[in-house]
Amino acid sequence: MSEFNLDDLADELADFAPAKKKQAAYTPREERIIAGFEDIVRFFDEHSRAPQHGEDRDIFERLYAVRLDRMRAQHDCRELLAAFDQHGLLNAPATALADELDLDIDDLASELAGAGEGEDITQLRHVRSAEEKRAAEEIARRDKCDDFDKFKPLFEQVKQDLASGARVTRAFELKAEIRPGAFFIVGGLITYVAEMDEIFTNAQGRTDARLRVIFDNGTESGMLMRSLQRQLHDDDAGRRITDPSPGPLFADRSEDGEAEAGTIYVLRSKSDHPFVTEHREVVHKIGVTRGSVEARISSAEKSSTYLLAGVDVVATYKVYGVNCQRLEALLHKVFAAAQLDLSIPDRFGHMVKPREWFVIPLQVIDEAVERIRDRSITSYRYSPAAGRLIAGQ
Repeated sequence: MSEFNLDDLADELADFAPAKKKQAAYTPREERIIAGFEDIVRFFDEHSRAPQHGEDRDIFERLYAVRLDRMRAQHDCRELLAAFDQHGLLNAPATALADELDLDIDDLASELAGAGEGEDITQLRHVRSAEEKRAAEEIARRDKCDDFDKFKPLFEQVKQDLASGARVTRAFELKAEIRPGAFFIVGGLITYVAEMDEIFTNAQGRTDARLRVIFDNGTESGMLMRSLQRQLHDDDAGRRITDPSPGPLFADRSEDGEAEAGTIYVLRSKSDHPFVTEHREVVHKIGVTRGSVEARISSAEKSSTYLLAGVDVVATYKVYGVNCQRLEALLHKVFAAAQLDLSIPDRFGHMVKPREWFVIPLQVIDEAVERIRDRSITSYRYSPAAGRLIAGQ
């Protein structure tokens, strides 16, 4: 299979996002704008005021303030949202920031794409009180960042990406996600890992490294990697910020009647080959088909591609509007280190080596599909030694 560029794959899939249950009265763009405004209304209900700008404000409030200004600046948006504006939020004049942006309704829909989806930056359950944030900041010593001007544009870009949906937040999971160039939210502050020293083994026999961590309030800390990991786990609002993404690759259903492009399928062989028999639970074939999986495997016993044996379908994942060939190539590249090294005779007695079989646990395949959804998969490869996906490979 030919090599490909992961950015090309992202471009191929750029316009496909999960569909939402629509009301007949609104277009998909209008629904996204309404969903974004409903988040702002919930903020007003909880705080008895509109979201405001300001360096002393929580990052979540500042994002809502930008969105509200953009809505106020657009006549089409004010007309669309009038029936939902129970607090008169749209009556106030837009700030100069919104006037300079000069967005139309389609641009605003793009800015709000993903509003209302689970695990997004707009979920207020992650907002913390000022007291909680101050307590988190006291965990590690922070000094003034003398060269903050160098990092300030990075933080401003991340904030814009979060507001537009180009980046989203996800729950922090693994220490491997802490790497130079990564962004997180800790104690209500956007946190940037600027540098990482050589990895060493501490007195407890665990790997660690000294970091240079920059915070968006102009401070920095020379904390250890495990200290940042602990803070992210202890902080209920601690999050990782994804790399810029054009949008999710998969939808639970097709949008606007869009034809289904195909299915990712995972198969388990019934072959009596000694290696397959011994490791059957972790030997899987991964493929993507535009047609029926059942039709694809109907003659498995006669094909060396399927190890000349019947197969069980152990998992499937629907995909929409994607290039199936490139998606299959992406999955095979991620798991290349675990490709099954096995040769069998075909029907004519010629030795062949099936290329789409891998020795990997099913739960790791599930994780890979999730990471393809948020595009973080581009930073991961499967490690047979660790038995899991490893970042930074």
